[in-house]
Amino acid sequence: MAEGQSLPQFRLLPMKAPDIHMTRSDDGAIYLTPRQAPGARPTTIPHCLDERAAQHPDRPFLRERDTQTDEWNTLTYGEAKAITDSLAQAFLELGAGPDAPVMILSGNTTRSAMVILAAQKVGAPAAPISVPYSLMSTDYEKLKHCFGAVKPAIIFAEQYKPFRKAIAALGADDCRIFSADPGGENTVRHYDELATTAPTSAVADAMARLSDSSIGKYLFTSGSTGLPKPVPTTQGAMCSMIGGQEGLRDDARDPEHDPDQVHNVLDWLPWNHISGSNVNFNGAIWNGATFWIDGGKPTPALFPQTIENIRDCSPSSFGTAPIALAMLADAMEADDTLLHAFYRNMRSIGYGGATLSDDLYDRLQALAIKATGRRIPIITMYGATETQGVTVVHWEAERVGLIGLPLPGMTLKLVPNGVKLEVRVKGPSVMQGYLDSPKTNAEVFDEEGFYCLGDAVTFVDAERPEKGLVFDGRVGEDFKLSSGTWVSVGTLRPDFVAACSPLIFDAVIAGQDKDFASAMVWPSQAIMEQYVKAADNDPDKALQAFTNEVAKKAKAFNAGEPGSSRRIKRLLVLTEAPSIDAGEITDKGYVNQRLVIDRRADLVKGIYASPPADGVVQL
Repeated sequence: MAEGQSLPQFRLLPMKAPDIHMTRSDDGAIYLTPRQAPGARPTTIPHCLDERAAQHPDRPFLRERDTQTDEWNTLTYGEAKAITDSLAQAFLELGAGPDAPVMILSGNTTRSAMVILAAQKVGAPAAPISVPYSLMSTDYEKLKHCFGAVKPAIIFAEQYKPFRKAIAALGADDCRIFSADPGGENTVRHYDELATTAPTSAVADAMARLSDSSIGKYLFTSGSTGLPKPVPTTQGAMCSMIGGQEGLRDDARDPEHDPDQVHNVLDWLPWNHISGSNVNFNGAIWNGATFWIDGGKPTPALFPQTIENIRDCSPSSFGTAPIALAMLADAMEADDTLLHAFYRNMRSIGYGGATLSDDLYDRLQALAIKATGRRIPIITMYGATETQGVTVVHWEAERVGLIGLPLPGMTLKLVPNGVKLEVRVKGPSVMQGYLDSPKTNAEVFDEEGFYCLGDAVTFVDAERPEKGLVFDGRVGEDFKLSSGTWVSVGTLRPDFVAACSPLIFDAVIAGQDKDFASAMVWPSQAIMEQYVKAADNDPDKALQAFTNEVAKKAKAFNAGEPGSSRRIKRLLVLTEAPSIDAGEITDKGYVNQRLVIDRRADLVKGIYASPPADGVVQL
């Protein structure tokens, strides 16, 4: 866009303007509470499903691409109610209940959704487990830990054969196992058999006993700080988060709002985390939306599936990790048909899990202007497994990095911690505590009952809190150089990754008590494949050429940074992928900065050796 030319208007978000109450205590703590009250919410998630089925039984609820025919299979709201009633009856007969959960090992599928909802109908907590714990792990340590924590009565694996070894490792002799493809195992019940069970009044009776305190799910933390911790997620917590979002809703503000238009959601985020499960999936039910299950993921092998799904779906909302948005921007810049399919019905783009770079924000807005003549709101929600959604950007923001302001019903407490403001939260969607973990629970809540997230934030403008909060990294990730200068990893790391884009997909920043900061980076798989091809399949030659290009980008980044806390002086390209078994990376793609540095201490030592180890680039 030419210099001085005004930017096009945003498509308006149908949300209320920020209105926040701020108080300060004598000890320096800051309390933020929205003036908006929570809005309408469902009684429970299963009740919400049944209500939507009564209102529009023939409306498509779930769509999933058939891997054999490549066609979309559709399940309506009415069909979903019937199947979940049948499964709920079967679960009761198999012994499921409030103290006998249903564990789901397979990923996002129509059948997995039915199992999760059916379990909740009879008060049996659903426990969806990260798929890599079964299919990518070699020791099954995290899977066995999760199994031992919740002690399920029933285990579901859509395809039994891929999960056979994992299930055998559990020693689940007392569990009932069922699958849509039992693979000839006589001990494994068939999904279709259970899904056609004739429901009795026992299902309705069980639903009538559900309350806010009923545990709907056991969701496990990502395991980025040790073994995954089980979080009892109540119906009240899930529904209160919906109520918080409804308290901000203002459809009248959107001149294009059509109450009869069906909202299309396309989403890949795993259902064992709150974003995919409690925000996107539960939100789709509440809004009577059609949820398109995206079999793609932000990897070179699977992202083409997401692109094809966008062409078919033309979603009205799309939320994902920044790395996926970068891959999508690359594709849309080269394909106008995809560009228009993506933006045709788009109301807002959401991101989470990492900070969106300024460069990527500008690219997405330029594409939105090209496709629609205006900008699109790019928003985020901040939260944790323990808290559900805490804050949201509910206005048309002109910048990235914001995490917004607290949802109605929530109170943020910002506590001075060194040079940071540490985030704590209290509200109806916050957990009461981890399952069977009294010692840990005593440590994670403060004296006022606020949950301590371990993150830090800063104000856009401390005198005008309504402008929102900016994520300021993990309190425990920042470190001091030998000079006493603080390095803010939470801001340096995403900025450095963005500067080296698209060559690398992530980095960790080292340098505690050292004279300077350094970076260890992972190559983008797709980019590295191009370098190997250009080097006539010589991996050593390709790595050297790749490293040289990353070094050039790193030097350009340093040239624009005035202080030592923002300059990377040495660089190492990592050839070993981050390990999910070791907890270096989660299934959402979050890299654990501290654990990577500890696990790869020898590499860090080599970076700071004099002279540095082989492969280390001095910038």
